[in-house]
Amino acid sequence: MYASLKSIGSYVPEKILTNKDFEKFIDTSDEWIVQRTGIKERRIAADDQATSDMGALAAQKAIERAGIDKNDIDLVMCATLSPDHLCMPSTACLISDKVGIRNAMAFDISAACSGFVYMLSMAKAFIESGAKKNILLVGAEKISSLVDYTDRGTCILFGDGAGAAIISATEDKNEAIIDVHASADGKYSDLLITPGCGSKYPCRAENVKDKLQYIKMAGNEVFKVAVRTLTKDVVDILKTNNLKSEDVDIFIPHQANLRIIEAVRNKLNFPTEKTVFTVAKYGNTSAASIPMAINDAYEEGRLKKGDLMLLDTFGGGFTWASALVKFGGN
Repeated sequence: MYASLKSIGSYVPEKILTNKDFEKFIDTSDEWIVQRTGIKERRIAADDQATSDMGALAAQKAIERAGIDKNDIDLVMCATLSPDHLCMPSTACLISDKVGIRNAMAFDISAACSGFVYMLSMAKAFIESGAKKNILLVGAEKISSLVDYTDRGTCILFGDGAGAAIISATEDKNEAIIDVHASADGKYSDLLITPGCGSKYPCRAENVKDKLQYIKMAGNEVFKVAVRTLTKDVVDILKTNNLKSEDVDIFIPHQANLRIIEAVRNKLNFPTEKTVFTVAKYGNTSAASIPMAINDAYEEGRLKKGDLMLLDTFGGGFTWASALVKFGGN
């Protein structure tokens, strides 16, 4: 038995925050942002819209495209760094309720931007072991709730959105998730971190005053490690599976920064036409980035049944992951 990515779906909020909008309240410019990041705009969720709301809308689309009954889903996983609630319940439980899934295992994972590919690894194991048959994966983020809009080093980077996929059991090896590599190194944790509102710096007045509830990032250091790690991980997974870059139909990297994507793409000789770029219109949507990019490729007609996708991602922790995935949808 193999695990197959049967469908994809996404949701993006209506509100668009452009680089020109940032010029009105911080010391920056459209030219500066585009030159350093490649980002032109990002989507921002409504005040009354939670991460689970966006995740549920993406999930509904994925379920419909998979052509399965929601009652046949026996596991729901959600990757997010912006859950509806700090501790409990999990955002996966809330998404299950909003979609109408009952009596199915549900839980969140915390792997920052690598979360969706981490979940692919778990889904593959659950299905190949025979424990589960149909799994709903959701990467959803309302990062605007974690961003300090006076910190130009971080606020320009992030956007909101959600992506979802159905992973189902199949006997067809040509539709399978071939391999997933996932790893982490906590020694870099302070370079990309949301310090506050956990057990170390609880949600107390003095910590909120110090803005510890917001994302903090050492941009230059993160860039260097990201390029090195993303490149090595892709080289390793291709070598392990006796594949070359030309065997890949579509390369879908994490959409954090165009300079990182181009550095990795050039080192690995992936042509532009085989690479998916969504960072300009969505910014970095963390755990939602990869499924949102897959969905864009699908809706543009670039991703077809049987195509070999190479996914590559990197996030706070530091975490990183890559995957070779045949698309099993229609």
